[in-house]
Amino acid sequence: MITVTADSFALAQTFTISRGSKTHAHVLTIRVSRDRVTGWGECVPYARYGESLDSVRAQIEGLPPGITRAALQSALPPGAARNAVDAALWDWEAKATGRPAWQIAGLDAPGPLPVTYTLSLDTPQAMRAEAVKHAHRPLLKIKLGTPDDMPRLEAVRAGAPRPVIIVDANEGWTPEVYADLAPHLKRLGVALVEQPLPAGADEALADMARPVPVCADESCFDRASLPGLRGKYDFVNIKLDKTGGLTEALATRKAARVAGFGIMVGCMVGSSLAMAPAVLVAQGAAFVDLDAPLLLREDRDQPIHYDAAGIHPAPSQLWG
Repeated sequence: MITVTADSFALAQTFTISRGSKTHAHVLTIRVSRDRVTGWGECVPYARYGESLDSVRAQIEGLPPGITRAALQSALPPGAARNAVDAALWDWEAKATGRPAWQIAGLDAPGPLPVTYTLSLDTPQAMRAEAVKHAHRPLLKIKLGTPDDMPRLEAVRAGAPRPVIIVDANEGWTPEVYADLAPHLKRLGVALVEQPLPAGADEALADMARPVPVCADESCFDRASLPGLRGKYDFVNIKLDKTGGLTEALATRKAARVAGFGIMVGCMVGSSLAMAPAVLVAQGAAFVDLDAPLLLREDRDQPIHYDAAGIHPAPSQLWG
């Protein structure tokens, strides 16, 4: 039996990117119950990809109750619905067999990973104040994506001189804005730029200098996306809600490495349950952007642990 419930987790403060703001993480929680064992998973339907809580629920509720993880890969397209069910089936198998998910997947035992902390898009003054508060962290990710981002970038660097910085434009720049900013990104010690141009208009990247490595986010979904990214991007951001789950994410990671892309592993704004399988994909990644629970005021019971070492693998009481 597959059941779907909608859950909402309050954020510690309003979170803003170039496409809008949110005060809560709205997620779907999926439970797969068989043979008196229940596995669970979470997804974050994302309007940018034509998803809603209702549309994703309908996709999941249309599945046969006994579907296997292998059959699921062709039963649903990449996206949030497949991710949540895939995660629940991994968790179910781990509980049913008494073997952790990483072992079932043939992976090495996971360990803690340095993780980003994301600063929401705001005024330069507000972003500098947030940067000061988090200047002790090793890696900051800043949300940009407007024509007037240079003061924001300067303000964050002034407030946090030491951390490595990732910039995420969320498709918000034009080629002209990006070309103007690019030399300054390098000067200010930015290590990576995510999705500077819209996914449907990123061909310009093939002919532009990239003084800072560029990462595909909205342009990258699963293995099928990779051939179209060559020559435009240096890294790919693998998110389970885009790949359609851990199963495809692991395959995408392998294929991306073979194709010569660097690996970033990211997330939507969800709870620790959504991060749990992503931690397995993030092992060995150059950049780990799984900080969503740090942005929440409330989280799941038995949440993932964060400390100076970064994000830790999920406790078995939570998932896997």
